[in-house]
Amino acid sequence: MLGRVFKAYDIRGTFPDLLNETMAWQIGFGASRFLLADAAAAGESTPMMKNIVVGRDMRVSSPALSKRLIEGIRDQGGNVVDIGMCDTSMIYFAVNHLDCAGGIMVTASHNPPNYNGFKISKRKAKPVGEATGLADIRKHAAMVDKTTVVKQAGRYEERDLWLAYAKHVRGFLDLPAGKPLKVVIDASNGMAGTMIPRVFGKLAPKELGPARFEIIELNFENTKGVFEHEPNPLVAANMKMTQDAVLQHKAHVGFCYDGDADRCMAVDEKGRIIGCDLLTSLLAKHFLAKHPGASIAYDLRSSKAVEEDIRKAGGSPVRGRVGHVFMKAALADHGCVFGGELSGHFYFQGNFNADSGAIAMSTLLTVLAKSGKPLSELVKPIARYHQSGEVNFQVDDKDAVLRELKEAYGPNSPLKGEVDELDGVTIDCFKGHGWWANIRKSNTEPLLRLNLEAKDKETLDRIFGALSPRLGKRVDH
Repeated sequence: MLGRVFKAYDIRGTFPDLLNETMAWQIGFGASRFLLADAAAAGESTPMMKNIVVGRDMRVSSPALSKRLIEGIRDQGGNVVDIGMCDTSMIYFAVNHLDCAGGIMVTASHNPPNYNGFKISKRKAKPVGEATGLADIRKHAAMVDKTTVVKQAGRYEERDLWLAYAKHVRGFLDLPAGKPLKVVIDASNGMAGTMIPRVFGKLAPKELGPARFEIIELNFENTKGVFEHEPNPLVAANMKMTQDAVLQHKAHVGFCYDGDADRCMAVDEKGRIIGCDLLTSLLAKHFLAKHPGASIAYDLRSSKAVEEDIRKAGGSPVRGRVGHVFMKAALADHGCVFGGELSGHFYFQGNFNADSGAIAMSTLLTVLAKSGKPLSELVKPIARYHQSGEVNFQVDDKDAVLRELKEAYGPNSPLKGEVDELDGVTIDCFKGHGWWANIRKSNTEPLLRLNLEAKDKETLDRIFGALSPRLGKRVDH
């Protein structure tokens, strides 16, 4: 049963049938053993290196799971710093701010309310995935027996870090005096409903002063265990309330957060959703102005415009694999000052290479206010190519299809396309034929995911029509 909730990058399942309180204790015990050993192996000997930060989201099951998780950590010998309800990005901050061995967030992110889970980070808030610790944690958790284990009674304390966290996040917000921006924020009944007021709104520390923008709140209530809409801004239908409110209130911009508020999507003043690759390009220019010649990481599914614009601004583009584990590694390995991916995760060197929805919003508001231009005008020159968006296809033999694509469109084919396999198969015929595509396998389903871009709509439609029959049956979620 325990193995069914361990995924590639986190632990997640429906409560209480797949994930229950007993398992939370086991996972706490296993995570503590791994995190303390990892810190010791790295030669970390500070007193705080036996400390593990724990936070939780607003789900009805989160208090009980958090309580049992904490018991498991303490029974193994880890000390717990409980920071209560918070957004996931606050865990990353707390691990670094307090110099701890790691952190665990009790959350199921954008999943429905009957789900819950755990996101685990180690020293410096480095992500723990299947290949970087989750397999060890699963093994430790499966082997421990609560009835026979010798409990070690680690220390427990509660900490309020909202002042320090708000100072950190607000350090990325630089709005000029004058008429404030009007900003719609849809918290999706998730943790943005707690974080936004405490960092930017009426509950923010008084010593920080006003945030200098007007907030129009949507779905900030997060105590009833229900969602007005699925807390997943990647689904267009979940963005409609934000889009409608921007138009209704004549707002400058709108943001829709996911359940644990570590990512958000933006809507321009015309009510149009802005692709996160286009935002990556826009924000990259902001950071390159501050750090000339710096490296910028971007999701390999992003528009060609992102790489082109980074080079034009004097930066060095770093093309990365999909997923926060790989994006954070790209920032660390290449010293990138900023990175972004299509899922709405944005990463910042000044935030310990970690992602933050609040910092992404702060940076975009800064760019918008200082430009004096509507967001649609800032994005227009970036959106110069035509994209398919991510389209899923069901197929039994995913590897066979990828092999066929490499033969049909690769360097030995009539098209002589460039092919790489950094993440799935990327076919680049952009220079000669005006298009490129990435096709990736789903980790959990018999699906291939296609992202296609072309210089014009005619080419996009033609190539999509040629590729689709090769990929299987189209699946519309």
